[in-house]
Amino acid sequence: MTKHELAEMPMDDDIAPDVTTGSVPAPASLVPPLDHTAVLLDIDGTLLDFAPTPREVWVPPELATTLKRLHDRTGGALALVSGRSLNDIDLIFAPEVFPAIGGHGAEMRLQPDSEAVAAHAPPLDKELKRRLAAIAKLSPGILLEDKGYSLALHYRLAPQAERAIYEAVSLIRAELPNAPIEVLPGKSVCEIKHSGFTKATGVRELMTHEPFKRRRPFFIGDDVTDETVFAIMPDFNGLAFSVGRRATGVAGHFEGPSDVRTFLARLLDDDRDAGLS
Repeated sequence: MTKHELAEMPMDDDIAPDVTTGSVPAPASLVPPLDHTAVLLDIDGTLLDFAPTPREVWVPPELATTLKRLHDRTGGALALVSGRSLNDIDLIFAPEVFPAIGGHGAEMRLQPDSEAVAAHAPPLDKELKRRLAAIAKLSPGILLEDKGYSLALHYRLAPQAERAIYEAVSLIRAELPNAPIEVLPGKSVCEIKHSGFTKATGVRELMTHEPFKRRRPFFIGDDVTDETVFAIMPDFNGLAFSVGRRATGVAGHFEGPSDVRTFLARLLDDDRDAGLS
């Protein structure tokens, strides 16, 4: 991959810097009552702070409590929307289980006690996966994550390997131009998945099912892959918020995950106060 091609890839730096500071949107003025709302939340970099490896993220106890209360207050219309698999999401939030879209739209679970109702993605070709997995040998610190329907190369511990990773992926794609795959650049991760599904396709399907159907959604996300969901929120008269930087078309932004957690807790208080007024 040439320097010019790398520059044109939608890396996380392509989200335009926000010109405002300290912007935590006011819940009462922007979000409708929770009994009319669908709460859709990305996980890494949105609810949770990044860690050196994906397995090292930490869920603050008060966040789990907030999510449980939001799930109850919305009548079950709360879903986590992540690139992680459903199994991985459950491990992170254990013992709590929430409705979720996993694997960038590859998996979906509508209720905490239900099985996945959608699986849009076939597994990656074994030979293709083998070739992609070999990229992890380029440098110590590159962590390989096999999700079945996708393969992720995490380089938070080897930031110097970023260019070499994308060049290797580009070479494989050039040799297999007809392979139905898509490269998802993220924050210190390069993920390769089957084309044809995204977080947005998952959210579109989610919004056709109860209890999400006919509700006004709001979605909070931080990464390039979340921008597909930002783009479809107007289709549902919904709201989008970005974390860290202001993405195109969002209603507001948060400086970091701690601000998101504060916002969600405040939503519960504002909604309760509105009901008492």
